Amino acid sequence: MNPGQIAVLVIALYMAMLLCVGVLSGRVFRGTAADYFVASRGIGPFVLLMSMFGTTMTSFAIIGSSREAYVSGIGAYGKMVSWSGIFHSFCFFFVGIKLWHYGKLYGYTTQIQFFRDRFASDKLGLLLFPVLVGLVVPYLLMGVIGGATSIEKITMGAFPEIFTATKGGIPFWLAGLIVCTVTLIYVFFGGVRGAAWANTLQTCIFIVLGIVTFAVIADQLGGPVAATQQVAEYNPAHLKVASTPEDQANYEEKLAAFEAGDSPIKPRQPHHVPPIVFFTYIFIPFSVAMFPHLFQHWLTARSAKAFRLAVIAHPLLMMLTWLPCVLIGLWATSAVMPNGEPVIPPGLENANAVLAIMVRKLAPTMIGGLLVAGVLAAIMSSLDSQFICLGSIFTNDIANHYLKHKKLSDKTVVLMGRAFIVVIVVATYLLSLWLRNASVFRLGVWCFTGFASLAPLVFAALYWKRATKIGAYACILTAAGLGLWFFRQAELTSGREFLVFGMMPVAVILSASTLALIVVSLATTPPPEATLAKFFSPRKPSPLSAAAEPVTSDA
Repeated sequence: MNPGQIAVLVIALYMAMLLCVGVLSGRVFRGTAADYFVASRGIGPFVLLMSMFGTTMTSFAIIGSSREAYVSGIGAYGKMVSWSGIFHSFCFFFVGIKLWHYGKLYGYTTQIQFFRDRFASDKLGLLLFPVLVGLVVPYLLMGVIGGATSIEKITMGAFPEIFTATKGGIPFWLAGLIVCTVTLIYVFFGGVRGAAWANTLQTCIFIVLGIVTFAVIADQLGGPVAATQQVAEYNPAHLKVASTPEDQANYEEKLAAFEAGDSPIKPRQPHHVPPIVFFTYIFIPFSVAMFPHLFQHWLTARSAKAFRLAVIAHPLLMMLTWLPCVLIGLWATSAVMPNGEPVIPPGLENANAVLAIMVRKLAPTMIGGLLVAGVLAAIMSSLDSQFICLGSIFTNDIANHYLKHKKLSDKTVVLMGRAFIVVIVVATYLLSLWLRNASVFRLGVWCFTGFASLAPLVFAALYWKRATKIGAYACILTAAGLGLWFFRQAELTSGREFLVFGMMPVAVILSASTLALIVVSLATTPPPEATLAKFFSPRKPSPLSAAAEPVTSDA
């Protein structure tokens, strides 16, 4: 078997294992909507940590970070991980535990149920639903694009007579179809418990295999020091966050040497990250406070104590995941094979493939196959949670909420959720074919920008008594309107950062949505005393809390 065929075999075995997880979780499924959407609130600390971490580490961290380091240098690590490691745990502690408490107390299964009740507005859900779906779909696209691209590059040579256009690799369209179908199957049968079990398995796999692969590639390049020294020789500006005029002159000199045939490496254009851009990346990690799929995992916790491990261990796991991927992307700019051939082709069109190419050329065949399983683990551990959360909010917040007078059975509710998940999977797959060359990192940044811009809503709902429903509407509309306007001007396929007033767009949109929330809330009637008593008077959740949807009013 050639390397591509071995990679195909490993991928097939991995997919079969995930299907088995779906079958097993389906066998313990109790048939109730609460069990399908929140696993009967019985998830313990370790599985909660793995599912929470797995659902936040998608192809943005694995594929996107390598691509961004290859394009713009070591600053990719500082822009995201230095802030995210701190603020993710901050949000778990200050948002996740309180939302778990209210979910246990009042039987919530989705974000919209909480916001609808907190702001005493039945119609708030109709505004939030399209906004949340519109933000989750790009998140899904990151996973499908990253997974399909990795499979196509890793499996090159497997079927040369069948897939000639991809040099024998499984083509993007088929790889994406496989990823979507397998994820759909185990989510369809196992619900959020199946997703949590699969996430635990997948997270362990991609952490271990990522570290092993990093060690193997570093060894092939002569060790981390030697690999970094090559970057210093061919692309020194990539070791800096901000480039200088001297770096530009050095780049032009090295480019001339490459074009004259005196150097095997085509240098990368120096990338400058202004301090204000680096600083305004601080707002991106607040997006986790509004992830609907993460909210759903929070609700599955057995108790508040289950959050302790996640708050402490999440930053460490982020470092273990991001650092190897960023360094591999950085080394890829200057990596040379023993015969003098550059590892990354000088004319590479799709930088999303950098990690896959480095693995295919530098790692042993079996390690390469295992790594693609690890990459898929990171990607699919997010896809499953996002698919199930969209099914949940459609079923509970739209269909079941507005048809509640018909007294839908649990069987009908679960069936509707599954049907909507199928629709979302099909739509995501078709969109991935259209946007296959979009930058996974840029797509992720825009997705997180949208969620971060809504973060003032959840912080105000939890900690500010004066926040009103009209203020909530103003916050959502401002975030959605500005975000869509800026997004239409961005170029997802370019390596350039889209800035507003020299800053990341998230800083402007989040500031505007926060201002709208505060000003409008102060200018409108305060919330009813009954609402304030319900959410700001300390109460202990009962394990027998009813799962009935809370009664709300627009009065």
